[in-house]
Amino acid sequence: MLRKARRAWTARVALAVLGGYGLAALASVAGLAFPWRAIDGVVAGMLASFAVATAVAVLVFAARAGARGGVRPRVTWLHTWAGLLAAWVLYAVFWTGSLAFYREELTAWMQPEAPPQAREVDVAALSDRIAAHLARAAPGATRWSIELPDARRLTPTAYWSGPAGAGQQAFDSTTAAPRDARATAGGEFFYRFHYQLHHVPYQWGRWLVGIASLLGLVAMVSGVVVHKKLFADFFTFRAGKGRRSWLDAHNALSVLPLPFHFMIVYSGLVILGFQYMPWGALAAFDGAGERRVAIAAETVAAWPVGAPSGQAAPLAALAPSIRQAQARWGAQGIDRVVVHHPGDAAARVLVVRGPAGRVTHSREFLVFHGGSGALLHASAPVGAPAAVLGGLYALHLGRFADPVLQGIYFLLGLAGTAMVGTGLVLWTAARGPGGAAGGVGRLNVAVVAGLPLASAAYLWANRLLPAQLPLRPEAEIQAFFAAWALALAVAGLLRPARAWPLLWGVGALLFGALPLLNALTTPRPFWRSLSSGDAVFVGMDLVCAALALGLGAMAWRARRPRERRLEGERGA
Repeated sequence: MLRKARRAWTARVALAVLGGYGLAALASVAGLAFPWRAIDGVVAGMLASFAVATAVAVLVFAARAGARGGVRPRVTWLHTWAGLLAAWVLYAVFWTGSLAFYREELTAWMQPEAPPQAREVDVAALSDRIAAHLARAAPGATRWSIELPDARRLTPTAYWSGPAGAGQQAFDSTTAAPRDARATAGGEFFYRFHYQLHHVPYQWGRWLVGIASLLGLVAMVSGVVVHKKLFADFFTFRAGKGRRSWLDAHNALSVLPLPFHFMIVYSGLVILGFQYMPWGALAAFDGAGERRVAIAAETVAAWPVGAPSGQAAPLAALAPSIRQAQARWGAQGIDRVVVHHPGDAAARVLVVRGPAGRVTHSREFLVFHGGSGALLHASAPVGAPAAVLGGLYALHLGRFADPVLQGIYFLLGLAGTAMVGTGLVLWTAARGPGGAAGGVGRLNVAVVAGLPLASAAYLWANRLLPAQLPLRPEAEIQAFFAAWALALAVAGLLRPARAWPLLWGVGALLFGALPLLNALTTPRPFWRSLSSGDAVFVGMDLVCAALALGLGAMAWRARRPRERRLEGERGA
């Protein structure tokens, strides 16, 4: 009987995995059956495929409602195991993704030598000054790309490439002088980690994050199915009740932010959706080159500029072209300027629209003649499926957000982190300290408490490493992983009851002391930043203090004697 039950569960799992992905692949191709452009069908099919995969997985376990035990035990099993298998990766993704909402601000804080950057500048004039620098510094480059400051991006950065190689340079937004500041991985490290991890090939990392995200969708949908009193659970919290308290916390952190969590996970999947679900593009287009061109033409600001003419010609001023674009999109509406073949008669200038004034990442750009500055082309509107994809991309990044909405994004991201963390603790609390649950419990300590500690160590390394250290960004990242590895060692050597408060406490201490460390190592302490209106440094000190309080509260909570926890269990 037990063997038969195991075979039935194995069959359901296999059907959910293989059937879910198979039907999702069919859905990605089914978009081509509609009477619209091939690329519209490809994008629409990809968008639908992840919803199909999630629905099939849940329905496989919800099927045969009249079977012994009913629907809820089977869907509860799916919710538990889909969540557990994805949880460690999703916890890291939610935590680093939350920090990445402030990646520009983090990078600015990690370069204290650079003066505060003006948020409103004349980007047209700034572009010409940066272009003049590039003409001198990279005379053989065949492509320039100048990212311009806006309400969120604080620092203009230029990138160039050509036969002599590639390079990049950040500039002061007011003077257009090259910035002289310490090299740092900055907030970019957290941003890239949240979708492709680190120390693994980036394609593998993206697949791991994609699989975890799809399992996360399944866990969220199945969680809605198994909760009879979904919204009532949000208002229920029984403190001091052991496992019951963890369950109440998990429910509360899951219910109210559920639309945000669903959006952020689903949009993260579709942003890299053509990697996970390439089948519609494979069916619609012949050859990898044609597929790339077709997808890029609908989703990326790109233009076939052709080969250089070989005839030298001066590049026209960029400012008039940018001002034409500003007349269409607003003063803050420019994301970047791309110059192909600068100094050649065939030069072309692309002015690309940014996120200001719209909640979409859909490509929109103007093409100008590099020599005369004449407008050659304005991009056509994208199709409806690509517009949906662009909207999801914008919602995921949140670059359109003002400071208040940006803060809400950050808090909801932390709520997602806590939702996953409480789910992990709940799984081990339900199974006791022995066996496989004991190993999972130790890994939970290393991930849940160790990751914030490692993030604080990363910020400490930025302040303590010599400013001129070679390969300094890599040294900061290695400090992050060294601290995380140390947390793993502590979790392996100590009982969880001792490791939890120790790691939470060390994380709280590191975050709490960061403002003091900043005051001792830079000329921008809290009181000076507050008096000068330096929002980045003031905000960083306040956030570090808040994180220290939160981690300190977790450390205090975790150090309660075991007897009191057992009393809570008996009173549940």
